[in-house]
Amino acid sequence: MTTVTDLNQPTLQPAAPTGRRMSWPVLLLVIAGALALTSIVRIITGADGITNVSQMSTALQLAVPIGLAGLGGLWAERAGVVNIGLEGMMILGTWFGAWAGFQWGPWTGVLVGILGGAIGGLLHAIVTVSFNVNHIVSGVAINILALGATRYLAPLAFEGHTGGSAKQSPPVDSLGNFTVPGLSDALTDLNAKGWFFISDVAGLLGGLITNVSWLTLVAVALIPGTWWILWRTAFGLRLRSCGENPVAAESLGVNVYKYKYLAVIISGGLAGLGGAFLSIVANPFYLEGQTSGRGYIGLAAMIFGNWMPGGLAIGAGLFGYTDSLNLRGGSENVHALLLLGAMLLIIGAIWAAVRKKWIQAAITLVVGGLVLAWYLGTNEVPNQVVSATPYVITLVVLALSAQRLRMPKADGMPYRKGQGT
Repeated sequence: MTTVTDLNQPTLQPAAPTGRRMSWPVLLLVIAGALALTSIVRIITGADGITNVSQMSTALQLAVPIGLAGLGGLWAERAGVVNIGLEGMMILGTWFGAWAGFQWGPWTGVLVGILGGAIGGLLHAIVTVSFNVNHIVSGVAINILALGATRYLAPLAFEGHTGGSAKQSPPVDSLGNFTVPGLSDALTDLNAKGWFFISDVAGLLGGLITNVSWLTLVAVALIPGTWWILWRTAFGLRLRSCGENPVAAESLGVNVYKYKYLAVIISGGLAGLGGAFLSIVANPFYLEGQTSGRGYIGLAAMIFGNWMPGGLAIGAGLFGYTDSLNLRGGSENVHALLLLGAMLLIIGAIWAAVRKKWIQAAITLVVGGLVLAWYLGTNEVPNQVVSATPYVITLVVLALSAQRLRMPKADGMPYRKGQGT
């Protein structure tokens, strides 16, 4: 049991997260199994693009802003504040990042993009924490406000500059990329051989070390960094206590308002960093509408990850991969993934049957059969299906994982200082 002394002493070493979690060996086995199935599908369909180095590199780049937005949502919701405004904070990050980037350099643009998102987070904190406005209403309002503000500011800031217009900023200099010499070429050659499983693993690893932005390294490091801060420090324990039981936290001396404010401002800064990544790394300029709902998908990745950084990273990678299908051989690759989806559904039906969940098994088997029939009866999928794939996968994954989710107990609940007395 945590005592008053525990929460107030900076030397506290919180215990590890409790509850039923997947161990590392089991997680690695699941990932290996998924890669093996993907390799079988690649060999059957001839769609080599689903696991090549270029595909994986693109997937990583597309996963980063989604993961950063999801991390932002995790910080806020672990403190008990629902942050639907991630999309708006990302929009602010794209605009401020590009605005500062083309004038003072890309790294300055990154810092100002973080600041822009943090301003959105501060506004959300004032409205929800101090004035107790409904969190959903506040988040939606911030999304609308951010979109309107950037549309107003863009012509004033960008028109008259070379390459700038009312909807686009001038180009921003590159932050630079890195490739691990020797190893990258070796993995690319191994991937090109088309061997079962080995070539697919080479494609995955090659995508992680080929033409990777330095900002991507920062984003990846934030995943374990967030876990360590929130689950291994006294600061993280206090912050999470505000999302589980703020009344009890206050009775133990925690300044709940302070931690909620800090969490939501950090949340906005992370979303702003994701926006800056879009306007500096993914595209070297601001473009109206370039977030394309990634703030919402980041929120979905956070929920899929059960409000944990590791699960969030897997969700962001999944959504980034499906999004990358639009850019590289979309129709052929999505058609091949229909077979993968059918196989996974059939395996899921067998697993449900083993657990004697007969109705769930029957429904899953029927859906798997329909997907398999779709694959066998067609040679390609319409472009509209390719474009919708990331959003469909988002809905399907959330629907399948919904029963295993556990949000912070006080997430989204109104709180007033002293309400427990």
